[in-house]
Parts: sequence; structure tokens; C-alpha cells
Amino acid sequence: MRLEFTKMSGAGNDFICLDNRAKNFRLNRGQIARLCDRHFGIGADGLLILEKGGAGHDYRMRYHNADGGEAEMCGNGARCFARFAQAVTGTDKPNISFKTGAGIVTAEFLGEEVRVGLTPPGPMTLSQNIPTAEGDLEVHSINTGVPHIVVLVKDVDAVDVLKLGAELRWHRAFQPRGTNVNFAQRLSGRKLRVRTYERGVEGETLACGTGVTAVALVAAEVFGIRSPLQIAVQGGDLLEVHFDGKPTQAKNVRLQGPAAFVFDGEIHV
Repeated sequence: MRLEFTKMSGAGNDFICLDNRAKNFRLNRGQIARLCDRHFGIGADGLLILEKGGAGHDYRMRYHNADGGEAEMCGNGARCFARFAQAVTGTDKPNISFKTGAGIVTAEFLGEEVRVGLTPPGPMTLSQNIPTAEGDLEVHSINTGVPHIVVLVKDVDAVDVLKLGAELRWHRAFQPRGTNVNFAQRLSGRKLRVRTYERGVEGETLACGTGVTAVALVAAEVFGIRSPLQIAVQGGDLLEVHFDGKPTQAKNVRLQGPAAFVFDGEIHV
């Protein structure tokens, strides 16, 4: 089978985008993992599939992690998906909506950037004491479409993200689903920096949109910071998170940042 694809990047978080509105193909987990493989495939942190919409939404977004498993949501992926959908459908609408596994997401086109309105976050749990091989850690957890924990540190560069991230990702406290892990450092004012160990990728990624959102909401509560917050990701970009109300009861959560086309191609599956 020959597939046409578009490669996109959302702040260094990279994705393969496929148009399946005509339902011409169906990929299994192994095929998706191979497409995302950086040695034997195209290479990506995840795969986005565009499908036709339904009542109350323009399109359907399906998201698969690099291991081939389907996940509910991806914040950077949602921005890339929106711009991909805009390009392949030719829509000139300033806003679109699409269904995800976490609910309906809206997207607004702002020049080279996209602002997505995320689904309401789950309850925030602060100051959990988690035993690790390096000693007890204080972590904060929240679901921003997928589960995340946030570890506030003095210096993110001093953290062994791969080792500690993997331990926390699989920790018994977060089973059976596991969790994404974010190490965040406050820089100044409303600005933070984050490094993320992403579930499904099983490694550090250059950015994670739902992770950035989790960091922003937790930091806003812990440090008493008002919306919006700017979060610097490992890829070098700044993402911006807006929300209304208290961080623990945040409403109208929006994530803004770049969504860039990298290249188009064909691949045999």
C-alpha cells in the first residue's frame, strides 16, 4: 500500500499527518510504529489521522504515539492537525473544531501560529509524595487530555530525564495507564522551562503540548501566577497557555504555538 503523507512540527514535536476522510486505509499498531521509526520509517513522535467530522464538529482527529498505541489527545498534535486539515480541505474558516478521544477541540488560526481550545482538565492533585530510587519526590498530577505529573525543580538541565522520567512513567502509583512526566523550572515572572518524558514515545521529546498545559496550570496554582503563562520547551520555542478562573478549576484552557509544515512524501506500507 502506498500512502501520501505530510510531515509537520509543533515546536519540535514532530508528526506524520494522513488524510483518511475517504477511509481508504486502515493501519495496525505495528505499521504505525514502523512509520514513526526514525531508522526504518519516516520518523516522528506520533501519527495524526484526519477523518470526516460529524454532528457538532468539522473533523475527527485520531492520534497514535510512536509505539503505535492510540492516545486520547496531543496538544502540539492538535495544532498541527488543525493546520493540516486547513490545507488539505481548503477551508478558509478562521476557526475549526474536531473530535478527539478526550472530547471536542477548537482551533483558531493566528498567522503562523495556532491556538487550540482544549477539553476541560481533570482534577489537580498537589504535593503527592512518590518514592523513587533517588529518594522521595514531590509531584503534582493533572489530566489535560492525557495524564501528566509535574515535578518542580531548581534546574531542569540537572535532571536525568530519561532515567527518572522512565521510573516515574511506569511507577506503581500511576498504574495501570502510566503517566507523562514533566520537569519544570520557574525562570521569572510568568515564564517557565520544561523537559518532558512522553508516554508512548518512551523518551524525551522536544515539546509536549498537553505537558506544557499541565505545567502552566500547576505552576499557576503553586506560585500564584496569573494567566497567560509562557513555557519554554526543549526545542527552543515558547508556547503560551491561557485559562479562565482558578487554576484548580480552570476553564476555557487555550494552548498557542507554532505548527509548521516540514515536507510531503509517499511511503510504501
